Amino acid sequence: MDEPTINKEIMDPTTSTEEKHSRTAEEQGTENEGPETLFHRLHLDKHQYKLTAADVLQLTPHSLQPHESCAEDELIQTFIHKLLMMDYKARSINVKTDEEGHTQQCNNDSSKQEADFDDFYSELMSDNKTSKSDPVHPMDVQMAAFHCADGFLKQLMVTKLSQCQYALPLLVPDPFTQQIVFPLWTFRQINKSWKTKNTDSEIIRRTQPVYKAQTPMVSFFRFGAVSSSKSQLMNSLINEKHNTFFHRNCPGSSRTSVLMNGVVEITWFCPAGKNTDKFNDCVAFCNLHGDAGDNEKQLQILTEMASVNVVLLPQLQRNDKRMIQVEKLYNDSNPLICLFAERDLALTETRKGKYKFGLKKRSQSDISEELGKAINDCISLSSSTFVLEHVSEHSDIIVDEINDDDCRSGKEAAQEMMRLLEDKNLTEIKESVLPHQGKLWHQWCQKNKELHRPQANELDTEQSKKRRDLMKIRERQHEYEISEFMKLFIKEMNSGFAKKMFFLKWLGILLDENTLADLSALHQKYNEQWSIVLQLKGNNDKSGQLKSEQTKLEGISEELQAAAFGLEHIMRETGQIYESCISVQKRKVGLEFETLPSLAAEMMISGFPLELMDGDAAHVPVIWITTVLDEVIKKLGDMRVFVISVLGVQSSGKPTMLNAMFGLQFGVSASRTTRGAFMQLLRVSDEMKAQLNFDYILVVDTEGLRSSEMAVRSRHQDNEMATYVVGLANVTLINIFGENPAEMQDILQIVVQAFLRMKKVRLNPSCVFVHQNISDLTAGEKNMEGRRRLQETLDKMTKLAAKEEVCDAECFNDVIESDVRNEVKYFTQLWEGSPPMAPTNPNYCENIQELKETIMSHVSKSDRMKLTDLKDRIKDLWDALLNEQFVFSFPETEYHKWAWTLQSAMLETENTLIEKSKELVLKLKDKAKDEEQLKKEFDLFWTEFVKKTIPDTPIKDIDIMKEVKLLLSDIYKSAPVDSWRESSERRDVFSVQSYSDYVQLKKSSGFTGHIKNAIKATKKRLGNALSKEDEVQIGIFVTDVAQQIDKKIMSFNIAKMGFSISCIQQLVDYIKARVRQHQEISVKYVFKNEFIVDLICSIFKRANKTLTQQHRLFREANDPVVYLEKKKEEHYSIFKEHLQGAASSVIFGEILCQKLKEGTEQSIYRKSARDLINDIKLNCKSLNGNRLNLEIHILRRLGEQENFSAYIDYINHPREHFESVIRDEVSQYMTHRFSVSVLPTMQKNIELMQKRIIDAVHKSTEQVQTNSGNVDLWLKTFTQELSDVLIFSEKDLNGVKHDDVDDFNLLKEVITTKLPAIMPDTSKEFNTDAFYKKLDLKDRPDEILIDQFCQCCWVQCPFCKATCTQTENHDGDHCVLSHRITGISGHCYEGTKNLCRILCWAASKKCKKNIRIAREVCDDRFLIVPEYATYPKRIYWKWFVCKFQKDLEEYYDKSFKGRIPSNWRLHTKNDAINSLNLYKLFGYFR
Repeated sequence: MDEPTINKEIMDPTTSTEEKHSRTAEEQGTENEGPETLFHRLHLDKHQYKLTAADVLQLTPHSLQPHESCAEDELIQTFIHKLLMMDYKARSINVKTDEEGHTQQCNNDSSKQEADFDDFYSELMSDNKTSKSDPVHPMDVQMAAFHCADGFLKQLMVTKLSQCQYALPLLVPDPFTQQIVFPLWTFRQINKSWKTKNTDSEIIRRTQPVYKAQTPMVSFFRFGAVSSSKSQLMNSLINEKHNTFFHRNCPGSSRTSVLMNGVVEITWFCPAGKNTDKFNDCVAFCNLHGDAGDNEKQLQILTEMASVNVVLLPQLQRNDKRMIQVEKLYNDSNPLICLFAERDLALTETRKGKYKFGLKKRSQSDISEELGKAINDCISLSSSTFVLEHVSEHSDIIVDEINDDDCRSGKEAAQEMMRLLEDKNLTEIKESVLPHQGKLWHQWCQKNKELHRPQANELDTEQSKKRRDLMKIRERQHEYEISEFMKLFIKEMNSGFAKKMFFLKWLGILLDENTLADLSALHQKYNEQWSIVLQLKGNNDKSGQLKSEQTKLEGISEELQAAAFGLEHIMRETGQIYESCISVQKRKVGLEFETLPSLAAEMMISGFPLELMDGDAAHVPVIWITTVLDEVIKKLGDMRVFVISVLGVQSSGKPTMLNAMFGLQFGVSASRTTRGAFMQLLRVSDEMKAQLNFDYILVVDTEGLRSSEMAVRSRHQDNEMATYVVGLANVTLINIFGENPAEMQDILQIVVQAFLRMKKVRLNPSCVFVHQNISDLTAGEKNMEGRRRLQETLDKMTKLAAKEEVCDAECFNDVIESDVRNEVKYFTQLWEGSPPMAPTNPNYCENIQELKETIMSHVSKSDRMKLTDLKDRIKDLWDALLNEQFVFSFPETEYHKWAWTLQSAMLETENTLIEKSKELVLKLKDKAKDEEQLKKEFDLFWTEFVKKTIPDTPIKDIDIMKEVKLLLSDIYKSAPVDSWRESSERRDVFSVQSYSDYVQLKKSSGFTGHIKNAIKATKKRLGNALSKEDEVQIGIFVTDVAQQIDKKIMSFNIAKMGFSISCIQQLVDYIKARVRQHQEISVKYVFKNEFIVDLICSIFKRANKTLTQQHRLFREANDPVVYLEKKKEEHYSIFKEHLQGAASSVIFGEILCQKLKEGTEQSIYRKSARDLINDIKLNCKSLNGNRLNLEIHILRRLGEQENFSAYIDYINHPREHFESVIRDEVSQYMTHRFSVSVLPTMQKNIELMQKRIIDAVHKSTEQVQTNSGNVDLWLKTFTQELSDVLIFSEKDLNGVKHDDVDDFNLLKEVITTKLPAIMPDTSKEFNTDAFYKKLDLKDRPDEILIDQFCQCCWVQCPFCKATCTQTENHDGDHCVLSHRITGISGHCYEGTKNLCRILCWAASKKCKKNIRIAREVCDDRFLIVPEYATYPKRIYWKWFVCKFQKDLEEYYDKSFKGRIPSNWRLHTKNDAINSLNLYKLFGYFR
């Protein structure tokens, strides 16, 4: 905005030293240092330079650094940077001193000591109170920035000051002309919300723009110099814990202030609707800085508009001219409170509405309390109200909006548009003035999706009809006339740049003002209706009332959608006008539609967001978006961009986070929420471009997912949008409110699946998780467990999605790049205290800075993207979404069904049970009943309740083999049915001697083919249809399929997610698919159906135990009948407490302890299991090392036991044998060391958990008592304090009434007393079995160790079956501990039944094809390397062949014909066992 004319000829008043000493910082500043000097010190030139919003919003090196202190010439940019982050510490920046500053070291030269003291004394006695090194006053920094800012930056600064709960400049004297400026424009984007109570004690919520709000106004000013701080006194009235007004005792305050004398600041006290509110309604407070006697115009305005005047006075003579002004105020009709700084007077009402009060010898809290009462009394007497806008009616002041031509013209144009909306129903405005984005556009979007997602049997003619329908809709859309409203908008968008920017701002402000009241009322109405629906659901309402109330709720939701009307809807209309013209290739009368994208591009470049996805139609207007980006490229060039998107559920703090991070102004009001997705450009400074290699940041903001208002139709659209914005971005911020990521799980699962299916769009997205609203005390170390749980959850979701897509993604990072260990950010609470008067938390701002640094670290790892690439990605990604036909109504897994439906139902049932038992209490209250009779009554009530609530057990037993039989019915027709009926007698494909009976040899063609067929027939008659290499090939294939099935079964996690027939279906389909794939390679045979039957039966027979056991664990954890039966005694205890008339705090404490019990037990057992792992490794030699060490131990144990069956199990099923050994080792440890290790570990963790819970109880009680909170605050604090050790939330108490809990000390006592009873009982009947029963399968020590030792390569040598000892999915060749004698695995010399005595490398030379087949079927890395003399000879396996020769011959029905070398028989068992030690010395054989 234009500034007033500069007048440099300012007289410098002269005053005596004595008088100067009593003056305040404001007055001394104007005397000692002029504004010119100040601006020069701050490197500002008010006459030549304007700070613009565009300058300060760009990304600079300075904005990426935290600044607790800075040099004097950096004060302005540091202040603005912190202010834009909403960091209220912006007013307390430390200034670094230079070498000549006060921190200079003293000279110790004794010869100069006397002279030094003379200098020191002269300085001490000097009346010069100012020196060059005096720091700049913090408010001078703020006001200097304010004076040098353009209109848009001033408005942004004041808006951010308001969010910091700081007072705002109301009347500002120009530092050079002293003309008073009223910056009304700067208040235009500020809304205030508060709660009041009506006469019926009902809470009334109000939200108003501050410039429109009618409130009482209390003005504070002083005459003369006083010892008490007026600003500090005002702070005690408004917010005792926050310096709303800067005062002399604030950190960083200095002796002088240049720019604050005569400034009037304003703030508003907004009540929270609580009994502790100091004022019952919203009250404005104005503070005149400096002596009111020297600032007569400001004093006149304040006293005329105030409801109450408060004047702070020194000792004044009756004839003092300032007493004349006080007398005038005293005789005025407005209430007056006179505060005497140097007198000791009780608060006295001298006459109606006139008070005097002495401040001397009184504490701040006493003054605040007494003064607050007096102000409240005065407000009740005064009928006058203050409206900020009315300040502009005073003469002799400059109003910024009127003084700036562009601002004034922009306002007039916006008001002209608003007049066209007068007398229109808010829910009908869009339909009448913005018709192009209405029903026809929604129909077109739906039809377009149908076109791209055809049904399986859809004909080409139907597709053609859809295309014609789309064109007809576009033609009808084009027929709409452009409304006068839109014509005026397009006309103003073609005006000059400055006017256009003000016009857009004004239009947004006036539209928000127009809709605010109606939207707030609709939200209130929605919340009330939502409460009714929730109550009916909680009561298990089966009547038609619930459906009726839900229909009403949907109606209000539609009203909300229709009533929302902002600048984004006008731009959406502009886009649809353009798309309709382009589609039908026709112009509209009086419109050059080709210019519309250019206008939108100018807006985007200027910092306005552009709608990327229409949130109402759930569609991307690709034609419009890509054309606008083309125009942006024309204006800027093909700039490099880094894209950041954000996802989160509704009200999780997304816009606030973006606003703080980049100084933006995304909507954060509850009545105006983001719909769809918007993108906004943020400029990168020139010095940062070279460093980061991009020119702009593109921020993509999205609407809150799972919005309650849009619940009817949000699920599909949420999932579509989540996929889209993750795909567009280089990095996506996943915003989670609190520490429980459950709210985002289903959305992320959809995103993962979507990217797995995107074949055309090759993307490499990454994400950062942000947990909002975490306790300040939550340290990073405590959050490691939360990170681990999050990683597990994400990996499970990935496996679920990959299972649907039949692909091999095993973990979250296979799909979306995210370092969960380092890139999960924990944000403290946004507010420092309780809204609406709480300022933003400085720690939150620090978290924002850390997040910004993390995001920038992604730059080097991200693909370089230009605007043209972005444009292509927007189109390609949307095409992929349209064409892939994603299953966004994602088939619910068993996990979702049971986790949500069953567990929620159990929780709801249990809480309903608590409330129902209260009804029984009322019936039995006055009846004398003994204990036995009471128990009978309760048992009867319990049985009826459970029977009524849960008529059937929803989780049935499973018969795996029966389900397998049903699924294989199509194969049985050609397989031997009789043998299938006796499935237990079917052959085990893992132990058959030959696969010849399972195959049919392929017939050869041609002349040579007849000869080959004859040879094959002869071999078949001899029972030797397959060659040795074919047998090896099938054996490797069978082993690999079995291993892959084991992995898939583990990924199902049935113990947590439940069993479904689809599990068997997927496994059977996988086996059949693998068989088909195997037969398609160049093999000479095909499998009979009998092989497929036996293979599937063998695999499921092995897996049956695991599947059944996991299903049993799931049933025990989730069956409502079993669950409630466990809870019966606890509920009986609560029932008795009710009957005995216990206080609500006692009963609530009992219920809370009951709710904590299960989670506490689980947490203690899980932690104890993890703690035992290290001790097990330390005490079990077999597990104290790597897998090589374990394998040597297994071979040693096998040798000592001399059990041939165990050897065969180890050779044929190595992984299962390893797992069995680990389980045995752990079992022995748990049994033998139970009392010295397991029990003490449990007891230690029980004590730790008790301490954590007690600490949380104390912290919650302290928090409530300090903040005068209620039980909701207590619960919130309690759950947050335990969030890193317990899975427990306030939702666990849904349906349990606890509003009347108010004795928190009693609650603390009850929980502390009851706590030991809910801890695991280790005193009796506690043993290994009891320990294991409490653990999920994956949390058992043996399963954790199996996971550590067995997550490796299990490929076996095709000759001797030695197992690779490398890690899973390793690079390079396989590696084994030692190759074996090939006869051990049943290999014979070719054409005989004589078991081989040779080693693998010799066999590979004789049968080179085996290597080729090994590569082809198993893995191309299994190379056979000859045995070297430096390695130990295979003594162990030579001894094994000699020891078990007869057993091997009987097992394989073959023989070691011929003499086994005599030197083999010289090896004893001790030789064999001792030879194992050599492997550690020499390493692996290859």
